[in-house]
Amino acid sequence: MAEGHAEGHAEGHAHGHDHPAHDDSAPTHDHHDGLLAKLRHAVTPHSHDTAASVDSALEASDRGMRALLISLAVLGLTAAIQAVVAVASGSVALLGDTLHNVADALTALPLGLAFWLGRRPANRRYTYGYGRSEDLAGIVIVLLIAASSALAAYEAVRRLVHPEDVHHLWAVALAALVGFVGNELVARYRINVGREIGSAALVADGLHARTDGFTSLSVLVGAGGVAIGWDWADPAVGLFITVAILLVLRDAAREVYRRLMDAVDPDLVDEVDRVLRGTEGVVDIGITRLRWIGHQLRAECEIVVDEQLTIVEAHRIAEECQHRLLHEIPRLTAALVHADPAGGRHHELTAHHAAEQRASAAKE
Repeated sequence: MAEGHAEGHAEGHAHGHDHPAHDDSAPTHDHHDGLLAKLRHAVTPHSHDTAASVDSALEASDRGMRALLISLAVLGLTAAIQAVVAVASGSVALLGDTLHNVADALTALPLGLAFWLGRRPANRRYTYGYGRSEDLAGIVIVLLIAASSALAAYEAVRRLVHPEDVHHLWAVALAALVGFVGNELVARYRINVGREIGSAALVADGLHARTDGFTSLSVLVGAGGVAIGWDWADPAVGLFITVAILLVLRDAAREVYRRLMDAVDPDLVDEVDRVLRGTEGVVDIGITRLRWIGHQLRAECEIVVDEQLTIVEAHRIAEECQHRLLHEIPRLTAALVHADPAGGRHHELTAHHAAEQRASAAKE
């Protein structure tokens, strides 16, 4: 038996890749025809990961922090412009949208803290490091999206029951447009960077920004309706946007949930198996396990080698498997490859434990 370790390889290699990464935690497309599918396609970003190369863990954290700082500045400026117009016009809807944008900007705080914690090295207590802090931040962001949805629904219903006059409609419309553009730019930026570095929490934060962008758009459409005498236009559009926010909430929650449950794209597992099988000296492969630790991917694999090999020779094959995996699997920063000799029974001491686990799983 031989094992090879690649925990420290990530810092020593700049691995290039010729194919995009697969990430099962990212929301998927629904390309079927129909109103619901088209609406979902319109309000949620594409799931095809366009990353062409893998960054080191440190560089990925730096990119995440930079994305947060830039988006915080953009949303801060957007909220400031909207606040001035909200005070001048007396628009409650615009005031609510301004508060949404402020709240969205503040989501950078827990996520920024998560990126900072994720840079800390592993220790005897947190042996895998602090990358999971990103997933905890993702939970906070999902809760904020849910709160935005509830607040949007409440404001829409309240406006239907108690209509309010709005002054300076042209200024409200411009401020709403500024809110939509600012949020959409931030949303696309966060989502793209989040997918490129493999951060589910940053993607969820981008989806949160998108919810506030569509809330801003509802203010714009509502202002146009009020201008032509449709007092019900603003709250009616607000209810429609609430539905769109719920669709975004579903995708964001699914993304974070899958990360917490160690879900990965099955195609990615197939790709790892392909690399292992294509390595010289590998007779067969066993179990392949992958998991995300924040925006870093780790692998645990079993290979089968010729039983006549020495420990040194088997270790060399395991090391070659690790080296290829680090180069060919996007965002993989660590791998553990266990080499088993072919033929015979080589796991007699632990075989009964595996049998007990299978029996327990069958009963459940």
